[in-house]
Parts: sequence; C-alpha cells; structure tokens
Amino acid sequence: MSGIIRVYKRNDEGVLEFREAWFDEDYSQFVMNHGVVGHQSKTDETDVADAAAAEGLMDAFAVQCAEDGYAEIPEEEQFWVVAQYALKTKDGTDRDRYLEEKAKDALISHLAWRGLGIVDRSEFADAKLNIFILTPDINKAVNAIKVCIRGEDLDYTKLSIGAAAFGETSFRLKHSPKPANSFTL
Repeated sequence: MSGIIRVYKRNDEGVLEFREAWFDEDYSQFVMNHGVVGHQSKTDETDVADAAAAEGLMDAFAVQCAEDGYAEIPEEEQFWVVAQYALKTKDGTDRDRYLEEKAKDALISHLAWRGLGIVDRSEFADAKLNIFILTPDINKAVNAIKVCIRGEDLDYTKLSIGAAAFGETSFRLKHSPKPANSFTL
C-alpha cells in the first residue's frame, strides 16, 4: 500500500486547495480528505473489500488529481514552523515528555485536517522542546498551531513559534508569550 497521497493546487482566485487519500486498514475504508488549506476539510469514506481494491482507488485518485491540476509540493518549496516550549531543565522532565506527546498528537490531527502539513519530528535541546512542522503556508500554520494548543489547554502561555524557509537555518519569531525579537532552536 502506498501510504498517503497529499496534493495541492491554487484555484482561479489563487487560494491553495488540497486533496489527500489513504487506506484505513482498521475500518477497511478508502478515505478522501479535501478542502481549502487552513480550513476544516471535508472527508469522504468508501468501504473497500481489501487492500488491492484500495490500491486501485488510490491509483484512480492520483490520476484524477493530476488531471485536475493537483501536484505534490516538494519539501524544498515548503516551510519549517517550530512550536517551542521553554523548559525548566536542560533535558526535560517526565511532564515535559508528556507535553511533547500530547502536543504532537494534537498538532498532527489539527494540521492534517486543514491541509497544513505534517509534524516531522520533535526534540529536546538546550532547555527547550521543539516540535518541527513542515507546511505549505507559514501564516495559516502559525494561526492553526495557536488555536490547537490553546484549545487543547497545552501550556499556551509558554508557547513560542518560529518559521523559516525549508533550507534556512535562521528562524523568524512568529509568536511569543512575552516581548521578544528573536527565535532560537
């Protein structure tokens, strides 16, 4: 099974739209998710007999998306957004690891249903928890992260957010709980 297909295109008004599809083995369903990037998507599920039938639907989905002008956005054309928490210890505590898992899980779901990218990884470094997100739209991702973290009650008042183009190493501060001018990993 080929995993997930995630493609994008700009409509006639220049708005970025997305489509994605995958086979949910637990429910034996072919799932299509689509909408405007940054907004809650619409989802359609189709029951399938087996993985081979799902593979056929995935192939047809890929062909239809290509015909409609949708394509993958290469990583190098996307952006890094980092959700960051300052920690009280250098390596983090058990509570910090709990926060890491809860925040990652919440962000994975929240961003995916809005076509805003993926949670790539997280790390503890220099008394900070950094959650790296690869996204096609910095501003919408930053807003979605703030909404998600606040809505899940995950220490919003300690959240900082930085962003950079894919190949860049210096991040620009996009959100901070206190006055600040810079963002460091």
